[in-house]
Amino acid sequence: MMQYGAMNFPVNPILDEIKMIAAMGFDYLELTMDPPCAHYSVIREYKKDILKALGACSLGLVCHLPSFVYTADFTESIRKASLDEMLNSLEVAAELGVSKAVLHPSMVSGLGIYVMDTVRKYAFQSLEAIAEKAEKKGICLCFENMFPNYGFFSEPEEFVEIFEKFPEFMLTLDIGHANIESKKGGKRILDFIEKLGTRIAHIHVSDNSGKKDEHLPVGKGTVPFPKIIRALKKAGYQNTVTLEIFTEDRRHLLVSRDRFAAHV
Repeated sequence: MMQYGAMNFPVNPILDEIKMIAAMGFDYLELTMDPPCAHYSVIREYKKDILKALGACSLGLVCHLPSFVYTADFTESIRKASLDEMLNSLEVAAELGVSKAVLHPSMVSGLGIYVMDTVRKYAFQSLEAIAEKAEKKGICLCFENMFPNYGFFSEPEEFVEIFEKFPEFMLTLDIGHANIESKKGGKRILDFIEKLGTRIAHIHVSDNSGKKDEHLPVGKGTVPFPKIIRALKKAGYQNTVTLEIFTEDRRHLLVSRDRFAAHV
């Protein structure tokens, strides 16, 4: 049976977000570990209160490691600082007792798009350090697919290489990301499921027009959800599904969850 979760908005206090997500009846919180309110240092400061609130609400926990860092940057000091952010966040995630964490690929910055071989080299060096830390802490890393203009790690074939180098990694299938600039009918999403279905351990759900990462409610874009969910069911997927609906009206989280679950 699939479990449904929602993300905190990192500009809001974590305890307020926990209460809101629990009140909506979600199964777990996906804790996005980004500043200002969910940086690992803030989480550590309020760790006891966070764990108490999660327990009182019977809310599970998945962590999402920092999104806005540059672990493949050309500048060594920036690259090191970004890696430190990742490793410290993993440490705090382990203190919270999580067994699963979502990992974004390294962001490509500056002139990196012109020398992707160098960017990839730095990215894999950082991934090795992050993977080693996660293994020591007993955390399963779920590597997330991105969208084409991100620079890399948007196509299923690229993840074949990732899983060869890091066999302990699993896949976070971001349905919204895979829909951007995809052929009609959700081809890239279906290719991910067909080629890597056994590696999917986590899913991010949102809709979009196929042009950019809009994080729309389910049914408001071009993602063919009935077809996608049939493919997931055929692949035997029964795991965590996070609704990534970033509209001002948080009730769209509930609408999207219910629409997705109805297809399931």
